[in-house]
Amino acid sequence: MDFRSLKAYEIAFELAMKIFEISKKFPKEETYSLTDQIRRSSRSVCSNIAEAYRKRSNPNHFKSKLSDSDAENAETQSWLQFARACKYIEELEFEKLVKQSEEVGKLLNYMINNPGKYGVVEK
Repeated sequence: MDFRSLKAYEIAFELAMKIFEISKKFPKEETYSLTDQIRRSSRSVCSNIAEAYRKRSNPNHFKSKLSDSDAENAETQSWLQFARACKYIEELEFEKLVKQSEEVGKLLNYMINNPGKYGVVEK
């Protein structure tokens, strides 16, 4: 198994790609603020999961990177809320994206609380 086959990674990657497609429609004046930030945070969720998986030989590093991933996931939700408030995305689309993000958060929490299931040996 590698990090790409982790359910949290798969769902987070799918979410980041949806956000990328949706954010293409954001106004040009948002390029260096909302558009850039929401793309960065959503992608960072994935990259932190990948790093955590590679660092699973150290339980503290594993949990720390997953915690970073969870924080980026929360940031993504915040940017989604701004996008909705600015009327760049519809309510239904917003709800679907947030629900998917919440699912990622639950999976990350499970991984943090059950590191042994991911090859982490607690000392």
